[in-house]
Amino acid sequence: MVGYLLPHPPVLIPEIGRGEEKKCQATLDALEKIADEIAEYKPEVIVIISPHAPVFTDAFFLNDKPEIGGSLARWGVYGIEFRFKNNLEIVQDIAKMCSQEGLTVGFVSDKIQKRYGVSRDLDHGALVPLYFITKKYKDFELIHTSYCMLDDIKLYKYGMILRRAIEKQGKRGLIVASGDLSHKLSYDGPYGFAKEGPDFDRLLVELLQSSNPHALYDIDPELSEKAAECGFRSIKVLLGSFESYSIESKVYSYEGPFGVGYCVAAFYQKGEASSSLLEEIVRKREERLKKIRENEDEYIRLARESLEYYVKHRRYLDHIPDYVTERMLRERAGVFVSIKKDGNLRGCIGTIFPTQENIAKEIIRNAVAAGFHDPRFEEVTEDELDSLVYDVDILSPPEKVNSKDQLDPKKYGVIVRKGTRQGLLLPDLEGVDTVEEQLKIACRKAGIDYESEDFEIERFTVERHK
Repeated sequence: MVGYLLPHPPVLIPEIGRGEEKKCQATLDALEKIADEIAEYKPEVIVIISPHAPVFTDAFFLNDKPEIGGSLARWGVYGIEFRFKNNLEIVQDIAKMCSQEGLTVGFVSDKIQKRYGVSRDLDHGALVPLYFITKKYKDFELIHTSYCMLDDIKLYKYGMILRRAIEKQGKRGLIVASGDLSHKLSYDGPYGFAKEGPDFDRLLVELLQSSNPHALYDIDPELSEKAAECGFRSIKVLLGSFESYSIESKVYSYEGPFGVGYCVAAFYQKGEASSSLLEEIVRKREERLKKIRENEDEYIRLARESLEYYVKHRRYLDHIPDYVTERMLRERAGVFVSIKKDGNLRGCIGTIFPTQENIAKEIIRNAVAAGFHDPRFEEVTEDELDSLVYDVDILSPPEKVNSKDQLDPKKYGVIVRKGTRQGLLLPDLEGVDTVEEQLKIACRKAGIDYESEDFEIERFTVERHK
């Protein structure tokens, strides 16, 4: 088995870049070398994992069209089209194996495609790598898939399944993890700058250069989230295809001329591994969560135990644990409870003003609400409980603001009001760096037109427990 990490900015394609692609010459040279390698390897099936195919929260998109195609028309380039035969036997085997492993595959029917505008055509995450591959080699079937927002273990298992399904058909396979690295490398880039951007890219590239891709699973999920990358999960799926084998990784190029990191890397199978990476991922995850649990304060512990009790008994915690402090029993305040899973938000619900007789009961109610009543997410299930991490924010009483000069998005949260419409935004949120950004988001949540409507502003502070 061979695998590659390939970037996918459309600007790399000369017909689209029209000279701008020359700013990525190292990437172009590396892609040509990879295409030569692939032509020599002669894969019968190429799997491409694209972040820009349909991405579901809890299911892996798998393209089941008999023929998969796409073009460069959306970039104003006509006459360049791609058509690939899909291997439906492998697709069916992937779906069956996923079901056996408790994973879900999501297909997109013609009806859903028409109704919701979800396309099964090749997206740019697939088109850009395939443009360069097919310059040198075209004799292959294509499996078009994506990752989903599930945890590392499930991403890894999906990679294992992709390989098993290809090998079951006796095919020579190759997997492409399509993805760019951080989108926040420079202030003049399209996504702005975050210090975590260069840090994430540097760490990932160093690990690949040292042929230590297994250590990618030790990267803090919050670092990758703040770096705003789109390729990390693709890599994690790819690595699953090497389970039980040692891996040699090689970086062909890395650069970020447009404020986005482009890395071209290869993964080669090198004999049997001395241990299972899957078992190592599971062990490290358990150790990380155990450490988090051991360092929980009373606020976090109460939020966690409240939700766990509700999930298992379908009723609110009916007693106040003895570790709850006097302050939590005596004082009243608005409380927000946030739940994360593998660095991704899993639910967040809160109250601006206290609705219960004390902070402890406010936490109990809002922890359950975050797990069950956040309309953006499905209800938390019992098998997820061990992987959830909690934040608790205790809000100060809001105070009216007479001038935007009294606001600071790092220090103060905001509440905007217009009649019965109201929107709230907590302070110190990733990507919210200016007062204007903060107010616009709060107004959008309230249904207030920031540009044309007058509205009242209040500010508050939070006492954050995490």
